[in-house]
Amino acid sequence: MFEGIEMFGAALWGFLNVRTIFNALWATQLGIVIGMLPGLTATMGVALLTTLTFHMAAGDAILILICMYVGSIYGGSRSAILLNIPGTPANAATTVDGFPLAKAGLAGKAIGIATTGSFLGSVIGMFTMALFTPLIGSVALEFQSFEFFWFAIFGIVICGNLTAPKDPLKGWLAGFLGLFVAMIGMEGIHAYVRYSFGSTNLSGGIELIPAMVGAFGFAEIITVMRFTKFEVVKTKIDRTLPRLAEITRYWKTIVRSGIVGTFIGAVPGVGEDIAAWVSYDLAKRSAKPEEAEKFGKGSIEGLLAAETGNNACVPGAIIPVLTLAIPGSAPAAVLLGAMLIHGVRPGPLIMLEFPTFVYEVVAMVLLSTTSMFILGLLMVKSLVKVLMIPRQKLMPIVFVLCVVGSFSISSRLFDVGVMIVFGLLGFLLREMDYPMAPLVLGIILGKMLDNNLRRSLVISDGDITPFFTRPICVALFAITLIVILSRIPWVTAFVRNIKNRLRPPRSPA
Repeated sequence: MFEGIEMFGAALWGFLNVRTIFNALWATQLGIVIGMLPGLTATMGVALLTTLTFHMAAGDAILILICMYVGSIYGGSRSAILLNIPGTPANAATTVDGFPLAKAGLAGKAIGIATTGSFLGSVIGMFTMALFTPLIGSVALEFQSFEFFWFAIFGIVICGNLTAPKDPLKGWLAGFLGLFVAMIGMEGIHAYVRYSFGSTNLSGGIELIPAMVGAFGFAEIITVMRFTKFEVVKTKIDRTLPRLAEITRYWKTIVRSGIVGTFIGAVPGVGEDIAAWVSYDLAKRSAKPEEAEKFGKGSIEGLLAAETGNNACVPGAIIPVLTLAIPGSAPAAVLLGAMLIHGVRPGPLIMLEFPTFVYEVVAMVLLSTTSMFILGLLMVKSLVKVLMIPRQKLMPIVFVLCVVGSFSISSRLFDVGVMIVFGLLGFLLREMDYPMAPLVLGIILGKMLDNNLRRSLVISDGDITPFFTRPICVALFAITLIVILSRIPWVTAFVRNIKNRLRPPRSPA
């Protein structure tokens, strides 16, 4: 433990220079602006910025992306409070009490409460990440190629199940579509070309960044341009710095929402929107009757719970990225891809290959959280004017960034075409309620699944029994099978029928 504190202190001290602090401030500020603008999601912001940080040093690039992630999740609370339109899906729960406070003339107070809750949620998540990431990493060292194969399948199934709750089959299909895309091009062991159809460009495979920018960026552009522009709520911005008594009064709600948000973030594929709603629901259930009546009408506790929960989810979503190379949310999936691009290999071996990197990420989260708190309180009135930018003027700028970012990776027009194709594909899939996170996760995990499957077969001389006899493999296979069976209607009906038969009959009254 003391060794971890020492490494965290050394990492934080290394970041305390003018260049790093400047990068943290501008990236967080840009994240707040992107989060504020309805239609520009945190995932798209991280994906676009990944293309601009491609030639930076790994530490600087990942710091900027984490600042973008934290800032955009927080920034969505501005439009949620002032417009009753969540800037990102993570801020949907914020509208329930934030907008009524704004209509009551307390917009500044609501923004201050949301800022403080976001800051405290990120701090709670940061401490949890610093404590549990090394522990999970040490356990994950027991994994070999057999276990890595099942982890790829497990990640796709869990992510598809949680991101498509109405029809998990759509989530699984999107995930396995991503796995197929990852198989295009030369395979990693013998360099045999697959699914290229004679195309030299396809022989090198589909680049992750153009595919991500298309699926999240260009698809978002097409989706947003279908809607009319939004009107700004005319409201007075009063005092933004909340009083200490207003925060300490709800300390139980803050702690509970922070822990719940971090835990939900660590579950692959769930995301910040679920964390916000669960935190809000728990706060409402545990509130006193007179306080519970205020929920939905301008409750400070409800607003605090929602914003604490969604921002605590950010460090929580990074935990499985570092330890298992499985993202906890869609922006975390893009962040995982950025780490791989910059030569950092997250996963069970990270504590051996990059022993200080985990604590560097913790220090990055602290810098981004501090920047978010300072900028969130100081630049309220000026940033609110950003909401008046017309959608029809903003989307062409985003499109230019998508094209430039895709082209800058390898200076190939083919990558721009990949971006457009995946944008159209992403738009069509969204229209049919297919989630994008499993698709991108499948592209990221495809190489791991392919290489570890064939490596395992080489080790076992073609025998598949180790996939079903090794203890960790058995556990992962069982969990995956249970998740799939639990979403099949006739299986759940059969289990319910068995439970009813085994239930003892009630004694006559």
